[in-house]
Amino acid sequence: MAWLLLIIGGFCEVAFAFCLGKAKEATGTEMYLWYAGFLVMLSLSMGLLIKATQTLPIGTAYAVWTGIGAVGTVLVGILVFKEPATFLRLLFMTTLIGSIIGLKIVSH
Repeated sequence: MAWLLLIIGGFCEVAFAFCLGKAKEATGTEMYLWYAGFLVMLSLSMGLLIKATQTLPIGTAYAVWTGIGAVGTVLVGILVFKEPATFLRLLFMTTLIGSIIGLKIVSH
C-alpha cells in the first residue's frame, strides 16, 4: 500500500509542475486558479510522501518520488509544453527510470 501511495504522490508532483507551467501561460483569474491547483497538488504530494515514509525507507521513498516527478515533468514538458525531445534527454530519462526500478527491487 505504501508503494501505491508513493506512486500517486509522484503523479501529484507532476501535476503541481504542470500547474506551474499553465500558470505561467495564463493571466488574471485563470492564473490564480492554476496556482491554487499547484498548492493543492503540492499538499497532496507531500502528504502522500509523508504517509509512504512511515513504512518505506526515507532514502528510497524520496528518490522514487522525485524520480517519478522528474520523469513525469519531462514528459509533460515534451508532450504539452512542446519542449525538445532530444536523444540525450530521452537517454538520461531512461537511465533515471532504470534507477527508480532498481531502488524498488532492492528495497524491502
